[in-house]
Amino acid sequence: MARAAVAQLGAKPLQGKVALVTGGSRGIGAATARSLAEAGADVAISYVASAEKALAVVEELVALGVRAQAYQADQADAEQVARLVTTAAADFGRLDVLVNNAGVFAGGTVDDPEADGAALERQLAINVGGVTAAIRAAATVLAEDGRIVTVGSNLASRPTRPGMADYAATKAAIVAFSKAAALDLAHRRITVNVVQSGSVATDMNPEDGPGSDAQRALSALGRYGRPEEIAAGIVFLAGPTASFITGTTLNIDGGYLA
Repeated sequence: MARAAVAQLGAKPLQGKVALVTGGSRGIGAATARSLAEAGADVAISYVASAEKALAVVEELVALGVRAQAYQADQADAEQVARLVTTAAADFGRLDVLVNNAGVFAGGTVDDPEADGAALERQLAINVGGVTAAIRAAATVLAEDGRIVTVGSNLASRPTRPGMADYAATKAAIVAFSKAAALDLAHRRITVNVVQSGSVATDMNPEDGPGSDAQRALSALGRYGRPEEIAAGIVFLAGPTASFITGTTLNIDGGYLA
């Protein structure tokens, strides 16, 4: 019995599966792509502008012994997003896991007359429109027992400083959409969940950047997370042991919401 348990732990739980990670050229997306590949999945990633970084990630994944490919797609364009999903499924022969990771941040207080309206509209298009378009497209091609995981933010539950209203609203919207989508897709045993991350050390939010000390102070653990720590939660939700988890959020935020 003990030997069987050890063998199971050492197996690759996503062997034979195909995953698509949007925004997979850097940060949490790249870490998730690597973790999925390490779990045995073939992995497609998308990028909008960083072709060189995306190809470098693909090379890493191929070196892990899986199939991998990068696709250019603007997450703000719903048609491009839908085409990305269906094309990746066709190229790889199937789709088992969709990870909605691509996202942007545009701040500004609601009473700021100088707020960049175009940036706020693009944020809405990417963080909400891109996610919902990907989920709708994936619903047409995902295999039975498929997995959809969207990367959200703990700011959806607890904005902590001025300038977060629009961003927090986009992240709260995908929580509500995911809960409803989980009900829509349950008859096919497709699970839909959200990972709410805290402050994570990426090039978009460096540990030594403006406000980093304040962000650390809000975490019970007093530090930034690592992209690999968020990826671990995503891979768990994408795996077979999470088959009874759907319509929920997993907070990986160092105790920010504790």
